[in-house]
Amino acid sequence: MTADPLVLALTTALGDRAVLTSPEDRARFESGWRYGKGIARCIVRPASTAEVATALRLCGEHGARVVPQGANTGLVASSTPDMGGAMVVLSLERLNKTIEVDRAGRTVLVDGGVLLSQLNEALAKDGFWFPVDLGADPQIGGMVATNTGGTRLLKYGDVRHNLLGIEVVLGDGRVLTQLNRLRKNNTGLDSKHLFTGTTGVFGVVTRAVLQVAPLPKQRAVALVGCRDGDAVLALLGALEGELGDVLSAFEVMSANALTAVFAHQPNLRKPFAELPRYATLVELSSTLPADALALEAVLEARLGAFLETAGDAVTDVLVGKGDEFWSMRHHISESLRSEGKMLAFDIAVPRSQLPAFTADVEALLLKDWPLVRLCDYGHWGDGGTHLNLVWNEAAIGRPAAEVIAALQPRIYEIAVRGYGGSYSAEHGVGPHNQRYYDLYTDPLVKQLCALLGDFCDPGDRLGTVRLS
Repeated sequence: MTADPLVLALTTALGDRAVLTSPEDRARFESGWRYGKGIARCIVRPASTAEVATALRLCGEHGARVVPQGANTGLVASSTPDMGGAMVVLSLERLNKTIEVDRAGRTVLVDGGVLLSQLNEALAKDGFWFPVDLGADPQIGGMVATNTGGTRLLKYGDVRHNLLGIEVVLGDGRVLTQLNRLRKNNTGLDSKHLFTGTTGVFGVVTRAVLQVAPLPKQRAVALVGCRDGDAVLALLGALEGELGDVLSAFEVMSANALTAVFAHQPNLRKPFAELPRYATLVELSSTLPADALALEAVLEARLGAFLETAGDAVTDVLVGKGDEFWSMRHHISESLRSEGKMLAFDIAVPRSQLPAFTADVEALLLKDWPLVRLCDYGHWGDGGTHLNLVWNEAAIGRPAAEVIAALQPRIYEIAVRGYGGSYSAEHGVGPHNQRYYDLYTDPLVKQLCALLGDFCDPGDRLGTVRLS
C-alpha cells in the first residue's frame, strides 16, 4: 500500500481505477503531444463532476498543485506537470459518457472528457457537427479551456462563439453550474466566459452546452496561386464580397512550406509547375443540395471573374480535388519538422497587416539570420499565421536554444508592439510563453485575474501558468 497520504485519500474516495501511480501508467500523461514533459505525483481520473470536486478538495487539503488535462494535445506545455514530481495530473478521460442532443434546439450537452471525434460521430446521426475543425482530436473541456479556433473559424467562429452553458469545478471543489441552452440571456454576468480561453487556471470544465451546426451537403474547394500577400488579401476581399454566405475556409500556404510537404510526402502530387509565393486554399460549403446551388460552378465562375481583373497577381486557379488540397495543408507541420530545427509561432495580427508583418519578419531574417527559412502558412481569413522558422543546425553553427532565444522575443515584439497583434493566436498561455504574458499583458488585466483567482481558486492550486 502506498505511503503517500494524498494517493491513499484519493484511492479511498474514488477507487483504484481512478488513481495511477506507477511510472508506466503515468508516462502517457506526463509528456505532451509535441511539447512539455514532467513527472507527476500521481494521475487522478475522476468519472463525474462530483468526483472532480472530491479530487480537487482532497488535493487542496494536502497542499498539492493540480494540472487539469484533457486529451493532452496542446502546444504550449500547459497540460503536463513540471519535473518536480509534486504535481497531480487531473485527467478527464473517464468523464466521457454524456452526449445529449437537442435536435430542435440544435444544441448538445456533453461531458468535458468527450473527444471531438466522439462528439461529431454522435452528432452526425442527427445531421449535425461541432464545426470547430482542427488537426488534433481534443476533449471538449480542453477546447473550452483553450478556446479552440481551427480552420473554419471564418464561418463558424471559435469555441467561445458556440458555447451556451458550462459546468465548472472551482479550485477548492465548489461546483458552478450554468448549463444554459439559451442563445439569448441578457441577465447580468455570463460567467462561462471567465473559464473560456483561460487554460484551466480558474476551474475544471466538466460539462458544456454547445450550439451545433447542420452538416454541409456539399463543398467546393479551389487552390489559387497568388504572387504575394497583397494578392491574397485582394482575393479574400472579392470572395467575401460575393460569396461571404458560403465561404467556410481561407487558408494560405507559402512556397517554402509546400516545398517541405512535397519533399516529405511522396503520395502528394505538386499541383503547380512552379510553386507560387502563396497557394491559397478556398473552401465553400452549403447545406443546400447541388440541384439548388451548384457550388463548384459558382466558385469557378467567381474565380474566373477575379482572374480577369487580377492580372499577373494570380498565377494559377485549380478547382476540385478538395481532399488532396486539404491533405497538403494538414501535412505542413509534420513535413517542416522533418526539415531540421524548427521554431513555430502562432501569431495573429489585423489581417490587413499580414503582408507587411510577414515582410518585416523576412527582412529581419535576411539581415541577421540568412540561413533561417521562413515557412509560413495559416488562417489568413481570420488573421492567424503560423510563422515556422526552419534551419539546419550544423550549417548555422549555433545550438537551437541560442537561435530560439535570439529570434523569439524579436518576432513577438514586431507582432505585439509593431502590429497590435497576439503572440498566441490559438494555442493559449502556457509555460512556454509565460514570460510574454507577463511582458505584454495590461497590469489592470493581471489585477482583475488576481481577484478572480482569489475567488475561483483561493488556494492557488490549479494549472501551470500565472495570469495574475
